Amino acid sequence: QLQLVESGGGLVRPGESLILSCSASGGTLANYATGWFRQAPGKEREAVACMNARADSTSYADSVKGRFTTSRDSAQNTAYLRMNNLQPEDTAIYLCAVNPDYSCSGFPQTYDSWGQGTQVNVSS
Repeated sequence: QLQLVESGGGLVRPGESLILSCSASGGTLANYATGWFRQAPGKEREAVACMNARADSTSYADSVKGRFTTSRDSAQNTAYLRMNNLQPEDTAIYLCAVNPDYSCSGFPQTYDSWGQGTQVNVSS
């Protein structure tokens, strides 16, 4: 089973950017669809972005479309989530996860390996 470790979170001001990393070990990330989720206090886990296993298709939540971009470096076995123009409503724990199905899914229950998450706080 893949082990995932997220990094790159932090405290930023509105309008600033962050790049989150999701480093994989114990397997090859390119064999999975990779999803990014976030969870704010008191809210349900929300699908943010996904890249399919072939890396030729991505999908984004409407709330982040045009601001967030997901990518993958297969040589580094690492996925990334670039987040631009961050807003206070983006504050959450961000988690990456892999789906053994090659295609993306917005449903957390279809992902079988999760990282521990990295905290993103957006505040002035």
